[in-house]
Amino acid sequence: MLAINQPAVTIKNVEVAIADRAWSEGFAPPRPPDRLSGRTVAVIGSGPTGLAAAQQLTRAGHTVAVYEKDDRIGGLMRYGIPEFKMEKHHLERRVEQMRAEGTKFRTSTAVGRDVGAAELRSRYDAVVLAVGATAWRDLPLPGRELAGVQQAMEYLPLANRVCQGDLAVSPMSAAGKHVVIVGGGDTGADCLGTAVREGAASVTQLDIYAQPGAERDEDADPWPTYPKIYRLSAAHEEARDLESAPAADADARLFAASTLHFSGDADGHVRALHLVEVNAERRPQPGSGRTLPADLVLLALGFSGPDREDGLIDQLGLALDPRGTIARDADFATNVPGVYAAGDAARGQSLIVWAIAEGRAVAAAVDRRLTGSTQLPAPIGPYDRPMTV
Repeated sequence: MLAINQPAVTIKNVEVAIADRAWSEGFAPPRPPDRLSGRTVAVIGSGPTGLAAAQQLTRAGHTVAVYEKDDRIGGLMRYGIPEFKMEKHHLERRVEQMRAEGTKFRTSTAVGRDVGAAELRSRYDAVVLAVGATAWRDLPLPGRELAGVQQAMEYLPLANRVCQGDLAVSPMSAAGKHVVIVGGGDTGADCLGTAVREGAASVTQLDIYAQPGAERDEDADPWPTYPKIYRLSAAHEEARDLESAPAADADARLFAASTLHFSGDADGHVRALHLVEVNAERRPQPGSGRTLPADLVLLALGFSGPDREDGLIDQLGLALDPRGTIARDADFATNVPGVYAAGDAARGQSLIVWAIAEGRAVAAAVDRRLTGSTQLPAPIGPYDRPMTV
């Protein structure tokens, strides 16, 4: 497949052009239902899963309300993914379409804290949990308590709020700072691209894994698994333009690097990150220790499941699987009658396309339960696994 074992072609550009033309020409009008079913559904969470589920259920004729704890709709699409990666006007036009179709939105409302879970269950015929997997993983090393050692999801939302016009400058701005990002995934790359745009003095992204090869390793990654191939994202290419980059072809990433500890100044602010190179078994290589200047350290180590601070999971008495995500059956139903779970909260952290597919699939399951049958599409099942996460 192109872009997997051969250079990519412009399929994405073509699809984006078609979609944008469809919206601009009015080919994606609101599609309100012809009649109402008399059934009500609460969707908790307004990320891609929640919005996809809400739109399908509204179009099926159910009265749907989406509850979002933040002040704007969109979940991590709004405050997690940077503006340069996903312009928010794409999100806005979808939300306005949904409003015109009849979906109701309740922002700044944390279910479990502002509205009790029991109250919500009594008011709706079904509840869909699409709360995402936002419980971040930490790095409990010496110096973690220093100021300037932050979680990626503390840093990225502030940068997005600058783009939204809420802030003139982010209080965690990377401007003029030496930035080190711990974590080699997409969230780390988002931090890198944001730091470059904020005017960082230098940016380095640490990946504990060895640098992958330029071609698919059929033994390690047989088809159809997504191959681990060395690639430069747009964010990494931009990092090369920093004046502090050691060479025009320098990669902002350090592979096979494991953080040992952080050190700071007399005021308790981080100033350096100490690391060591590791082998394939992640064991330190003797004599490979290094120190990087660091005024801002961003931890982008992934997520371990849904956040439990608001009490929603405990109030409902939801069963969890061994990964810490919400357990569900083949129909997306949890152990609590009338309560369904979809998206990252149940699947684990994945991609937006899978979140949307889960939202559409759980909508079909809920519609079938409320009416006895459904014509809504169910593109995936709860046990289908993605090619990549």
